[in-house]
Amino acid sequence: MRYAIATIPGDGVGPEVTGEAVRVLRRIGEVYGHEFAFTEVPAGGCAIDEFGEPLPERSLELCRQSDAVLLGAVGGPKWDNLEGSLRPESGLLKLRRGLGLYANIRPSFLYEALRGACPLKPEIVGEGIDICIVRELAGGIYFGARGRRNGSMGEEAFDTERYSAAEVRRIARVAFGLAGKRARRVTSVDKANILESSRLWRRTVAETAGEFPDIALGHMYVDNAAMQLIRNPRQFDVIVTTNMFGDILSDEASMLAGSIGMLPSASLGDGPPGLYEPVHGSAPEIAGRDLANPIAAVLSVAMLLRHSLGREGEAAAVEKAVEAALAGGYRTADIQTSGGRLVGTRGMTEAILQGITARGGRS
Repeated sequence: MRYAIATIPGDGVGPEVTGEAVRVLRRIGEVYGHEFAFTEVPAGGCAIDEFGEPLPERSLELCRQSDAVLLGAVGGPKWDNLEGSLRPESGLLKLRRGLGLYANIRPSFLYEALRGACPLKPEIVGEGIDICIVRELAGGIYFGARGRRNGSMGEEAFDTERYSAAEVRRIARVAFGLAGKRARRVTSVDKANILESSRLWRRTVAETAGEFPDIALGHMYVDNAAMQLIRNPRQFDVIVTTNMFGDILSDEASMLAGSIGMLPSASLGDGPPGLYEPVHGSAPEIAGRDLANPIAAVLSVAMLLRHSLGREGEAAAVEKAVEAALAGGYRTADIQTSGGRLVGTRGMTEAILQGITARGGRS
């Protein structure tokens, strides 16, 4: 099979981790007989420097023409003083909207070999942590009306949280569908005691649950959910929540896996292409130093293979290779524990590539 993959290296460590992810995809192609055609697409701060905008229309069109999009990271202090519509992050929002993406899937899985890297006590971790956060991606406060104006106390700024029942219903269906392949539990996170948008959210999720009678549904306020992720993370299976709450909670959940450098993500819509990216940011302070953990980008490749290309065996092979590298003691600095074999970005990828020789899945 031949697949067209658009790559957006972006800024900071983005080009480094994306390059390593591409190496993994090439190895999968060699082992499984696939051909991947890669097209590099400018977006983010580097696109601002070259074209004066964070997502040129040509970049968006190239992404639309692909089977999947692999993103590194965008942004950095260099562009922090630009107005909102010209910042690198605005290009990412435009990309998500332009591709019709509304469901962001962020798994947080603690590998057995990384128990020592998890900051929680062993008795809290118990037999392990395996959580999937489903974040609504196309609505909420990130896309609502915003601006500045003169108020009674001088200049003021506003951002509007807005959701329709249809938007809530479609993301809830994604969460229930995923739960059906896991432990069959969904926790919907909102702030329905305060926010009108959350009251609509809670009611609509509860109504949608009727379509999935075999899935258990619970509701939780976001402040309590943030506490419970630390107090008892094993109570969660699938968490479904709003754009902003999901952004915050998924970063918190990243530490349950040992490091934010371990978390991949998939952003999906009703059709191709999907967008795959590590959850971590551009980390400009370590860019170009062979220090970035490539595992989040590599696991994003596994999600790309599974969700966009329908290649479950290949996805499982990547996950098993990551597990084998960690079990072999290979560690980047962010997950280094006593006795670990400290390696850099390329060294970790080399260890993973060694494990992609046969078909298999996470043990």
